[in-house]
Amino acid sequence: MLGTIVNTIAVICGATIGMLLKKGIPERLSDTLMKGLGLCTLFLGISGSLKGENSLILIISMVVGALIGEGIDLEDKLNRLGKWLEGKFKSKDGKQVSIAEGFVTASLLFCVGAMTIVGSLQSGLQGNHEMLFNKSMLDFVAAIIFSSTLGIGVMFAAAFVFIYQGAITLAAQWIAPFLSERVIAEMTCVGSVIIIGLALNMLGITKLKVMNYVPAIFIPIILCCFM
Repeated sequence: MLGTIVNTIAVICGATIGMLLKKGIPERLSDTLMKGLGLCTLFLGISGSLKGENSLILIISMVVGALIGEGIDLEDKLNRLGKWLEGKFKSKDGKQVSIAEGFVTASLLFCVGAMTIVGSLQSGLQGNHEMLFNKSMLDFVAAIIFSSTLGIGVMFAAAFVFIYQGAITLAAQWIAPFLSERVIAEMTCVGSVIIIGLALNMLGITKLKVMNYVPAIFIPIILCCFM
């Protein structure tokens, strides 16, 4: 769990620095930075989506994942949590801090990708934390940038990083046989398509319920056994 703990601390530290910098950023510049981050996120999503080899796995995963996500309504549950937290972190001038947006954006970016899965497996199976240490540096920088525009919600994403990566690390010996290079590639592809949707939201083009698609990331584990 050392790699996951370091990664979690890196996100918290980066988010803290970003929120301190946010106070000195004018609103117009903040909006411009947000759009720039949206374009970068779009690039990350497109590049990651090209790792998949079977478009049918992507389509089925998105459909099944959306059905599960809508059935549970993850987006609504996250928004309720966000509203509760926003009430706790209301600023002195009465303005609400966007907890949910920062949490969703950062959580997906920090936890979707091959480095998360492979790094957590190496940490759990071999005690090799090098990949998660490298990921921690990347997440630290990303947390600074995103929290400077999205606020404290990015810091709460550290909890998601800890739970998600920690779960993979602890369950590594049981799930490793199912996570071949092909499965990881297809999971990365599906996750990256979701990140594209996230980027479109950040750019103000769409208002997708991104969290309701998250279950789709895990569907390739099953599909790759039969396809």
